[in-house]
Amino acid sequence: MTMARFLWPLVAAVICASLAPLEGCASRRASRHAAADSLPSWNDGASKRAIIDFVERVTRRGGPEYVPPAQRIAVFDNDGTLWTEQPEYVQVAFMMDRVRELAPHHPEWRDREPFKSMLAGDAAAALSSSKDAFNQLWTATHAGMTGDEFERLSRDWIKSARHPTRGRLYTELTYQPMLELLGFLRACGFKTFIVSGGDTDFMRVWSERVYGIPPEQVIGSSLVAEYVSGDGRPEIQRREEVALVALDERKAAAIYRYIGRRPIAAFGNSDGDFEMLEWTTSGPGPRLGAIVHHTDAEREAKYDRGSRVGRLERGLEAAPQRGWILVDMARDWKVVFPKVNGTVNGR
Repeated sequence: MTMARFLWPLVAAVICASLAPLEGCASRRASRHAAADSLPSWNDGASKRAIIDFVERVTRRGGPEYVPPAQRIAVFDNDGTLWTEQPEYVQVAFMMDRVRELAPHHPEWRDREPFKSMLAGDAAAALSSSKDAFNQLWTATHAGMTGDEFERLSRDWIKSARHPTRGRLYTELTYQPMLELLGFLRACGFKTFIVSGGDTDFMRVWSERVYGIPPEQVIGSSLVAEYVSGDGRPEIQRREEVALVALDERKAAAIYRYIGRRPIAAFGNSDGDFEMLEWTTSGPGPRLGAIVHHTDAEREAKYDRGSRVGRLERGLEAAPQRGWILVDMARDWKVVFPKVNGTVNGR
């Protein structure tokens, strides 16, 4: 973690705490200036203004749209919303490495899809080989071990795994503007959650270090976990059985089940996040929905409709009618990735 990434939540906390009646500030103008300073990687524009305006309205004591801190729930998709997802989801890269590691124990994989294509380094072909390909790869590479064993495995991998074209650690390819936004919201009394299609326990290993989001505030897809006790050693076993896939309408259902409150803010980037944004913004009172639109081919990637990874079509068409913010990466962000070793934007 860079020093800048570590300090931004603290800076945001100082700024927001100093604004007492935005839980609040002395004046509307002063609060806007302070809030803008806590989002330095955002260009001044409609997206930034809409976010600041929303936070100001729900945190102004005595205001008509004031929301008590306990109800300030903000949910974030992970892949493509908080960190890069191109050319392949990070968890798929983890799966590929695991398939290669386990292959000597499974000689049948050399001639059997989706493992055959994974061993050849072609994740796209592997995942398109059958309707159940992802689940086959997921259960084969993430199950059959204890929870503690999987935690160590995931932690060791994420410490050294690097992006195939940028050469940087995946944890260095988070989006700096979104890191600032997470810190700003928390400083203003929000509780931030990840709600992602990725494996819950895979994300929990590093979510607090990277995003400041503790494990208990991470909701994702999950395998069946079973308590077993033998020889006086109780353990949690990860079974080769899918318990939840947190995509589409199942994201909203997972929020209902595991958080117990309808969020007042939701951030996504693909059609897999549509129902989460729809359910969040259909509630009473002030609501905020935002979609990170990948428009920057030079600094990150440009994609939406027709993309195999992070496809955005339904949300792109619905956003203007529903009042959701379309965060244009090329236009709204001064930088994309955090500065590491003197470089920015993965260069």
